Amino acid sequence: MFKKILSVGGWTLVSRVTGFIRDVVIAAVMGTGPIADAFVVAFKIPNNFRQIFSEGAFNNAFLPTYAQVLEKGGEEKARSFAGRMTTLMLLVQIALLVLAFLAMPTVVNLLAPGFSQDPEKFDLAVTLTRITFPYLLFITLTTILSAVLNAHERFAAAAGAPVLLNLSLIVALALAFLFPNAGHAAAWGVTVSGVLQLGLVWWDAQRKHIAPRLEAPRSDPAMRRFFKTLGPAVIGSAGVQIAIFADTIIASFLPTGAVSSLYYADRIYQLPLGVIGIAAGTVLLPEMSRRIAGGDVAGAHAAQNRAVGLTLALAAPFLVAFVAMPDLIMTALFQRGAFDAEAASRAGAALAAYAIGLPAAVLIRSALASFYARSDTVTPLYASLTAVAANVLLKIVLMGPFGVVGLALGTALGVWINLLLLLALAYRRGWNDPSKGLIRTCIAVVIASLVLAAFAWLAPAPLSRWTLTLPAWRSETQLAILGACGAAIYGAVLLAGMRMLGVRLARR
Repeated sequence: MFKKILSVGGWTLVSRVTGFIRDVVIAAVMGTGPIADAFVVAFKIPNNFRQIFSEGAFNNAFLPTYAQVLEKGGEEKARSFAGRMTTLMLLVQIALLVLAFLAMPTVVNLLAPGFSQDPEKFDLAVTLTRITFPYLLFITLTTILSAVLNAHERFAAAAGAPVLLNLSLIVALALAFLFPNAGHAAAWGVTVSGVLQLGLVWWDAQRKHIAPRLEAPRSDPAMRRFFKTLGPAVIGSAGVQIAIFADTIIASFLPTGAVSSLYYADRIYQLPLGVIGIAAGTVLLPEMSRRIAGGDVAGAHAAQNRAVGLTLALAAPFLVAFVAMPDLIMTALFQRGAFDAEAASRAGAALAAYAIGLPAAVLIRSALASFYARSDTVTPLYASLTAVAANVLLKIVLMGPFGVVGLALGTALGVWINLLLLLALAYRRGWNDPSKGLIRTCIAVVIASLVLAAFAWLAPAPLSRWTLTLPAWRSETQLAILGACGAAIYGAVLLAGMRMLGVRLARR
């Protein structure tokens, strides 16, 4: 499992690094002005629907069902099931695309109502979203093929596919002079990337002779099992996305720049979430599904404990950095071109607020595996909707006194509510089994994090006095030195603590 998580995490890291380069280019070209706000909405809308209909609900219902068919019926039956699901999702996505294209002004008005106060920005958002929305169709098919690959323990192509999104956007922005504005260029880059990602995972699946063939949908036990779990999964995934939609809706009423400031803060926040939390969940779900289908419940719980311990150990340094020096991070990474010091400060404050929820966010996917591996999508639905209700209420309450920071803080608190509900419900049913080794790992992580926090608090002041003497790249140099030294300190203290407590991160 350790190697699989590192494989997925490694490709995800490449994706996040290229994503960072992409965001630096977007920030330099668009800044936080009206074109940036319009593009962010156009980018978010198909991606939020993707989380609801494909990567979220569909994957959580499809993968355990596919794993069970593969385990009990063999590859041919599993391929037939995947082919029928591919045909069905293709038809649904084509219908959704047509409806969305015709009703796009209404869609944008619902999800960014504040834009109606600025007709030019509203019209641009509608146009750009019509360009980006076909991405949803391509990425939904990509998700099906990725789930098939993951079920066969092939993770690289699916984890590496998002790199193509970043590269496509960078190339599109480099060719922005060919388009009416940079927003149009970026929007076309998004849609083209969907075609490229689909081509990559189809090629890998076809190479291993597991690519599904289009088949007419028909009812059988596997299809009925899938639909039984899909409904609650859709609602549960929609609940999470409602909270994200709420950010966009509420932020659209704030001054220009609020939507894009949240976007840049979220992009940095998503780095550990994608590289660590999602990577662990991606590997853990098929492993737990296989073990539970084979009757090895103890092995499934042991795998979950290993994933949780590794996730916490890798994510903790990011939490410390985001809380201790968010302004330096945003200044070093984005402050250039149209992205000025005020934008960096605003995005840094949002990043610090998001960071409060980071430990919960990276563990959500591992916690959900307790339920999805058993094809229980109803219980996560209740937890998700409860957390979303609290999330949206907190956003509304906190936006008044704190503005953009209040929206990020509401998100962070909502994630904690969701995680605690999932852990409590799973523990009551005996669907998780925290080991003594996991508890000791957590103690070692806390100790190492406190030492790192002391370093992050004390080191910047004397270091900044030296970097001020540099002719250029001052904040970048300071961040690089602090990051390298902090990683070394954290790693040394963590390993020493785990050795003293007699635990280790299993490499199986």
